[in-house]
Amino acid sequence: MIKNQPVYINKWLLPFSWLYRLIVFIRNKFFDWGILKHEEFDIPVICIGNVTVGGTGKTPHTEYLVRLLQQKYRVGVLSRGYKRKSKGFVLATEDSDSRDLGDESFQMKQKFPDAIVAVDGNRRRGIKEMLALENPPEVILLDDAFQHRYVKPSYTIILSDFNRPVYEDELLPAGRLREPASALVNANMIIVTKCPDDMQPIDYRIISHDINAFPYQGLYFTQFTYKQLQPVFKDSALEQPLDILKGKHILLTTGIASPKMILKKLEEYTDKVDTLTYPDHYSFKAKDIQHIVNKFAGIPSENKIILVTEKDATRLILNENIDEEIKMHMYYLPIEVTFLDKEDDFKEKIYKHVRENSGNRRLYKK
Repeated sequence: MIKNQPVYINKWLLPFSWLYRLIVFIRNKFFDWGILKHEEFDIPVICIGNVTVGGTGKTPHTEYLVRLLQQKYRVGVLSRGYKRKSKGFVLATEDSDSRDLGDESFQMKQKFPDAIVAVDGNRRRGIKEMLALENPPEVILLDDAFQHRYVKPSYTIILSDFNRPVYEDELLPAGRLREPASALVNANMIIVTKCPDDMQPIDYRIISHDINAFPYQGLYFTQFTYKQLQPVFKDSALEQPLDILKGKHILLTTGIASPKMILKKLEEYTDKVDTLTYPDHYSFKAKDIQHIVNKFAGIPSENKIILVTEKDATRLILNENIDEEIKMHMYYLPIEVTFLDKEDDFKEKIYKHVRENSGNRRLYKK
């Protein structure tokens, strides 16, 4: 049986968490009573969200759904575009970058050029704008929109990090929950993400018991698979197999919620890893780049590399402070979602939902 580290709760902040719980309760009741209005659409709208702050893997799971659905449907992806410089509704084009879209949406458009990718903090307006396009999407994926109740999705998938179980957590600010764990009842599917390789049958049983999913809910377990190393700057270096990391001295530079998963992966290849960690969605400044350069230059080895996450790469390619000598050493590690069990069941339920909700769609006008 796998033992996680205990979930840290700041007990001194629990009174504020109780106040936060009251605010969340009242807001949700306002929607339930119709005081605050939500809107539904005659098109499959699948929400991929969570009840926690921090990374549960929403973007890789959204990418999995794009990869799955675009085989049969015209797929749209709508998010708020966190930390973008633009305002309002923005439709991704081949000329868009992370300043226009935010790093996750830009990454999505780069990977799936045929997908209709857009950003808008107002999800109702964003969906209407997408449906008013000449070739509108046939299914829309809402990235990180579980708390955005102004849109009522036709299907909801909630992610829960294996390493920080929601049923052991507390509401903000004492813990990391944005909603009580009881909000899982509103999901059609619950996915336990970031599972380790050595999951045992007893681990599945314990987690299934603790989550206590209803019969109408699907419960699935996934992990991340790391793909070949990709150069941050395509003109400066070539794709490389993961095996080149063996024995290398790595400078891991991250601006994500937590680098624990990637650090654990790197342990399989080398014990020489230095880290530079920045806040999630960090925008690297000139002084940060110089710090990275100095740190890298100080590594006493010729067999070395600068490794960043895929999300960080979307911001670094726009940075004008990186010279050619450093560019050739900068790589990112792409990830994809792998199901540990019942993947065919997951696919069939998603396809079934889209099939059954795709007919007789109204035409929406701006």
